[in-house]
Amino acid sequence: MESVVALFREPQQAQGALQTLLQRGFDRDHLGFALTDVIAQEDIAQQTGVSPEAGQPAGTAAVLKGAWLGILGGLVLTVPIWLLLLIIPVTRIYADGGVLGILFGVIGGGALGGLFGALAGSDHGDFVNLLRRMGVPAPQAEKFYGGMKDGHVMVIARDPSGMRADEALSVMRKHGAVKLEDAVGAGQLQSERH
Repeated sequence: MESVVALFREPQQAQGALQTLLQRGFDRDHLGFALTDVIAQEDIAQQTGVSPEAGQPAGTAAVLKGAWLGILGGLVLTVPIWLLLLIIPVTRIYADGGVLGILFGVIGGGALGGLFGALAGSDHGDFVNLLRRMGVPAPQAEKFYGGMKDGHVMVIARDPSGMRADEALSVMRKHGAVKLEDAVGAGQLQSERH
C-alpha cells in the first residue's frame, strides 16, 4: 500500500483536498487527517465524513520514558542534599537518612513518571510511529509531526493498489500542501509519496 502525506496551513485547504479525493473515487476508509485543534478536527470530520487519524498508542514506550525521567528527577532532587549531609560535619549523622531519601526519591519519581508517561501517551497517540509504519523515513515523520504540532493539518491518502498515488499527490498540491521547510524549517515538499 502506498501512502501520500501532506500538510496544510488551513483546515479549509485540507477539507477541500479530502472532498476532492472523495469525489474522484478514493475510498473514505483510506483517507485520514489529523490536527491539534479539536474543534476544527470535528468540523472537517463532519463536512467530509472522513475519520480523523488517532495515531498509534504510545504504549509502553511512553510509560518507560516517563519512569526513567521520574527516576532521573528523583536523583537530581535527592543526591545533592545527601552530598551536603556528607560534606557538613555536623549533619553527617543524618547521611543514612539521606540514602533512604534517595531511595524514596527514585521509587516515587519512577512511579509518578511512569503514571504521567502513561497519561501523556494516551492523548493523541504516536503519529511518528504511525507514519513510520506507512513507510515515511524517520526524519520526515518527525518533521510532519512537528508541522502538525505547529498548527498545520496533516492529510493522509492510502492507495492500496499504488496506481493512484500520483493523483492523490496532485490533488493535495493543488489544494495548497505546503513545503516541509515552510512548515517546520528544512526539507522537501510537504506532500510526498511513501
